[in-house]
Amino acid sequence: MSTPTLTILAVDDEPNMRRLLEISLRQAGYRALSAGNGREALEIISQQQIDLVVSDLHMPGMNGLQLLEVLRNEHEHLPLIMVTAQGEIKTAVAAMKLGASDYILRPFELETLEIAIAKALNVKRMQQENTFLRQMQQPDVTGLVGNSAAMQSLKQMIQQVAPERATVFIVGETGTGKELVAKALHEASPRHAALFVAINCAAIPADMLESELFGHEKGAYTGALKERIGKFELANGGTLFLDEITEMPIQLQSKLLRVLQESVVEKLGGNRQIALDVRVVAATNRDPLQAVKEGKLREDLYYRLNVMQLQIAPLRERHDDIGLLADFFLAKRQCQLSEEARLCLQHYGWPGNVRELENILERAAILAGNQLIQPQHLPADIAQHAGPAAAETTTSADTNMLSIPRTTEAMERRLIMQALDACQGNKTKAAKLLEISERSLWNKLNQYQLR
Repeated sequence: MSTPTLTILAVDDEPNMRRLLEISLRQAGYRALSAGNGREALEIISQQQIDLVVSDLHMPGMNGLQLLEVLRNEHEHLPLIMVTAQGEIKTAVAAMKLGASDYILRPFELETLEIAIAKALNVKRMQQENTFLRQMQQPDVTGLVGNSAAMQSLKQMIQQVAPERATVFIVGETGTGKELVAKALHEASPRHAALFVAINCAAIPADMLESELFGHEKGAYTGALKERIGKFELANGGTLFLDEITEMPIQLQSKLLRVLQESVVEKLGGNRQIALDVRVVAATNRDPLQAVKEGKLREDLYYRLNVMQLQIAPLRERHDDIGLLADFFLAKRQCQLSEEARLCLQHYGWPGNVRELENILERAAILAGNQLIQPQHLPADIAQHAGPAAAETTTSADTNMLSIPRTTEAMERRLIMQALDACQGNKTKAAKLLEISERSLWNKLNQYQLR
């Protein structure tokens, strides 16, 4: 896997010093650009992707401190190393307080410069990772669980596809674990040390999605108060997962296609091209070819993404995995299933797939007090598959099958899951199909733990 050469801008008003910095940077393996003062530097930064700035302190027009102040306001993630003279350490410390990454004293050795650059770039990457991790709202997932023929075939495909650079299209119903498969691809790839960045194209308003993907410059639009790093740039060197790609506005799909073809991205409001080395994994809960026919997915984008396709079988087609998945989820609570409850799970159709199984087991564990889960701890439409002995126990309890509230709950749960499945997880459409408000649907999703 090739890594794009990082570009470093050397800023100094002395031609000889500027030339020395350029030579030193190239010897260290970087692409070097130069500017004679702060204003020249800002012009270059506005036109090209710069990864780090090495600037002299004293320059006419705009000195190093003034340049630093502008960069912290307009390009807060761009590191700057200040070059100062021996008697200017107090000023250098002041520059550090203003946000400089480091300072070096002239005259300096090439090794000193290399160490300062490596340190600054490492801090920049850590800051980006920390920002991303704070934004993450994804559940902790530890691995792929299942020994069915379908899962074994999927795991084998992941091992074969992971080392390649090709884009991957994951197809599966809502709740089957498409993001988990994408993470498994990333972890098994040479990119595993870099970031895995996920974005749900259906969960972000259309007018915000472009900025989320590609980033924006300060002032790109009303409310853009500072520069934003897009998900593509954040995932550089790693993997970008585009979930529910068929929900992306068709106009934005054409820009996405261009980014994939050219391996560069431009932020909104900017004209700098940022070189990318990102593996893109896309996913949908629709039939992608049907989505192409319906105009939901550009045909050229589909073929660009569908170099390799991974199909995830729904849970109802891999009954052998239900018990293993149940044990996996309940192990976190140190809770177990009775044989009768296990039988109930095996006979249920699971329209919500693995996600529904996890939510139901969490609820059952709470009702069982984290003790042995019995059929009466399960929803009525699942518990009805219990054997005679379990049915007798259930009937004798307050949660018998003749209970109107429990039967109503089971019916609502089933209708909600069917509506979500019919609408490919779109909550607005599902609410209309159910003839309830979207707010009522969200309340019921929370009530039945179906989110």
